[in-house]
Amino acid sequence: MPKVLVAGSSGVVGLAALRRFAALDGWSAVGLARRPQPVDGAEVVALDLADRDACAEAVRRHGGDVTHLVYAALYEKPGLFAGWYERDQMERNLAMFANLLDPLAALGRLEHVSLLQGTKAYGAHVEPMRLPGVERSPRHPHENFYWLQEDHLRASQSGAPWSFTILRPQIVFGEAMGSNMNAIPAFGVYAAVLRHDDEPLHYPGGGSFVTEAVDADLLARALSWAATAPAARGETFNVTNGDVFVMENCWPALADAFGMEVGERRPVQLSVAMPARAATWAALVERFGLDAPADLERFVGQSFLYADMITGYGRPERAQPTLLSTIKIRQAGFADCVDTEDMFRRVVGSLQARRLLPPRSW
Repeated sequence: MPKVLVAGSSGVVGLAALRRFAALDGWSAVGLARRPQPVDGAEVVALDLADRDACAEAVRRHGGDVTHLVYAALYEKPGLFAGWYERDQMERNLAMFANLLDPLAALGRLEHVSLLQGTKAYGAHVEPMRLPGVERSPRHPHENFYWLQEDHLRASQSGAPWSFTILRPQIVFGEAMGSNMNAIPAFGVYAAVLRHDDEPLHYPGGGSFVTEAVDADLLARALSWAATAPAARGETFNVTNGDVFVMENCWPALADAFGMEVGERRPVQLSVAMPARAATWAALVERFGLDAPADLERFVGQSFLYADMITGYGRPERAQPTLLSTIKIRQAGFADCVDTEDMFRRVVGSLQARRLLPPRSW
């Protein structure tokens, strides 16, 4: 029986991946995270990937029959964006990956590793990217932990019987709490606070830009495909929902999901304004008996910063688009797609059903 180890299983990608593999017939699944969340059908283990000895012990106890690794863990510094350029953050992300991969590969049972990258592979955070981003392009010449992890992965795999796949999603949306880069809980808190104030859902951003989304559940399906597909071995693939979107144009779909009217464009820096309303959020958690943390940071992580970026707060009116080609993965056999507005409605509805956000009607 194949057994998958999902590292970072409480994050937006890892949680979706662990749920996906745990639900597949004939698979067993284990999730690793510093603060693991329970998932039906899966074992979850608390682990700090930065602790080399703890990783070796976890592999000894849980990795003897592991055949697949999905590495979705990520370390981000406080402030989020500055760390993307800092060498110590890059080195820490490399060390975390090596701490788990090395002892796991040494056991000799490994068949496949999936590693996550993203749009920063095309230098989108450094300069306007060449459109569209395509996997055959040379590495963009900037320092990035993606390259450190990828080089370690390729060196470890050289001559070994196992294979790997690298996936590069665009902006990922999902159901995880406390993530550094998952805007849905951030938007949910913002919507709840506005509704508490008898306001419609005002758009908090600035300049609009064209980009692509990835439903975390779709990405999880891509990961399960890559785990066994011969066409995925040794390959790198972009992954997106299949359409493009402008966040402001999707605002009516989000307003509808929250049960609200669409308001005006009122630029608000959510990363500043929402922490100042922490008491309002805590009161709403109590009012509706939510299972969400009353503590904003535990619920949203650093995602207010991420939401500011996605909504274009402080950006010029015509910002550079970020677009990826997904021709390669479709030609290789993974052709799944998701309508982005439907994704927003589904994810918000799921968080409401799980009592992590206030109900649609109140």
